[in-house]
Amino acid sequence: MDVVQFGRLLTAMITPMTHHGAIDWPRVDSVIDHLIQTGTDSIVIAGTTGESPTLSHQEKLDLFRRAVRQADGRVKIIAGTGTNNTDASVQLTREAEETGVDGVMLVVPYYNKPTQEGLYQHFRTVAESTSLPVMLYNIPGRSSVNLGVDTMVRLTHEVENISLIKESSGDLVQVMELVERKREGVAVYSGMDELTVPYLSVGSVGIVSVASHVVGREMKEMIEAFIGGDVERAGRIQRRIVPLWRALFMTSSPAPLKYALSLMGVCEDHVRLPMVPLNQAEKTHMQTILQTMQVIK
Repeated sequence: MDVVQFGRLLTAMITPMTHHGAIDWPRVDSVIDHLIQTGTDSIVIAGTTGESPTLSHQEKLDLFRRAVRQADGRVKIIAGTGTNNTDASVQLTREAEETGVDGVMLVVPYYNKPTQEGLYQHFRTVAESTSLPVMLYNIPGRSSVNLGVDTMVRLTHEVENISLIKESSGDLVQVMELVERKREGVAVYSGMDELTVPYLSVGSVGIVSVASHVVGREMKEMIEAFIGGDVERAGRIQRRIVPLWRALFMTSSPAPLKYALSLMGVCEDHVRLPMVPLNQAEKTHMQTILQTMQVIK
């Protein structure tokens, strides 16, 4: 299996909303086109950045179908089908496969704080319900539980279609150990924009990015520079992106990102409760960052 079958720059896409909180379907299409035009290789639909906790089961399926149709083979589509309910995750994963997506992403179950054995059984059960490639998503900052290296390694060796891992622990030692011990052919991705180059340096193949909505071309250039051996240039680009990353997470994501995209004319900044839009001070800060980086005038 090609370890980079989904490419090196993946984007965890927002879900555009209208003023009334409905999904803005024309903007869904335009955001997908924007990401493709700015270097994204694969798009993750209905992940955390897509406000998955507030999307209904039917909305997620509708988003998967819409994304597959709009992408039209230009990029691969990965459906976020993981929840903290194993049976619900199985159901959504099976239905997602019928929409024509190219893979699924399964987040560590949140809130219920399973043991490592519980995590193993959860991921194995969901992965075995589909023939699609599966991406494990470790995000202890949101799930409150870290998916341990032993568990990830066990899953990659015992479940054939678990072939991607989005690692967002920020623990480079954990990433190194995972890269060393995982099954050959499993692609490890950074889930943290600000650590893309450090993750690449210890064996990851790319990034599942948020910032690529705004600086996709720069992210692609950075990755290609590193892969091509120009580590100094990759490092310069990485350092340049850090202020933007901080701004994108100055309050609950994806509110800052949606505001940035509204300034760029890509979509509106509407979010669903319990998310709220940026306040004026936060808006001013985002404007300053984007102007300094020459993203907007």
